[in-house]
Amino acid sequence: MAANMKAVKLRIKSVESTMQITKAMELVASSKLRKAKERADTCRPYFQELYRTLQDIAKGNTEFYSIYAKEAKNEKCCYVLVAGDRGLAGGYNANLFRCFEADAKGKEICVVPVGKKAVEYAKSRKLEILTDSFAEIANLSVADSFEIARALCREFRKGTFGHVELCYTKFVSMLSQMPVSVPILPLIDIAKEDGEDPEAKKIRNLILYEPNGVEVFEAIVPEYLGGLIYGGICESVASELAARRTAMEAATGNAEEMIEQLNLYYNRARQASITQEITEIVGGAEGV
Repeated sequence: MAANMKAVKLRIKSVESTMQITKAMELVASSKLRKAKERADTCRPYFQELYRTLQDIAKGNTEFYSIYAKEAKNEKCCYVLVAGDRGLAGGYNANLFRCFEADAKGKEICVVPVGKKAVEYAKSRKLEILTDSFAEIANLSVADSFEIARALCREFRKGTFGHVELCYTKFVSMLSQMPVSVPILPLIDIAKEDGEDPEAKKIRNLILYEPNGVEVFEAIVPEYLGGLIYGGICESVASELAARRTAMEAATGNAEEMIEQLNLYYNRARQASITQEITEIVGGAEGV
């Protein structure tokens, strides 16, 4: 009985130690999550304005032509696959990979994995990797996003692939994160009319671009794609942190419940041991 009680006591200490770790990870994730959300919200307006500029150029030029806005004959698709660096985030990475597999099924593909888990996944599945230079999502900056975008545009112009999709996890709320795959090249809908106000259209047509609209358009596209990729990375980081916070909160709750059950078991065993000792003492006294 004494040996059993000692084992239970050690188990309680072990679970308490684990609970301290999960609680600390929950607090760290909560702190980093606020910063990740702020970063995503701060950069979004700038890149939305870039998209409006691209629309203005495409719609304002009747003879507009750009390889970035033309339906591609090459059906090969390059995926920018944005996953996490670590586990312990519930089904965050697994859900993203399921989304990617469903979207990529039956297609000829290559990938740009972003994050350690994405690189590991791509290598384990023997996928064609365009570059694996961006293995740590935690250390990526806006400059890295622009570097990815420029590499994609360079290969797109060469005809290496005809489509680019960004596969990342969209941050919906603290309790909800949704993996999505979004087409980002070619920009085939950029010049479509959308019921624009005639006055705004008249003003737009007065804008002059130097050296010309098409060159400005093709110079802006990599910057715009870099913004989309950076936004996807920021949302993915926020989603991973939210998923980890939820997972660690659940783990902490489970640890507390387990400690409560172990304490109850320990106290019952201790009480039984004391009762047995008293019974033995009384029995011995009666024998004398």
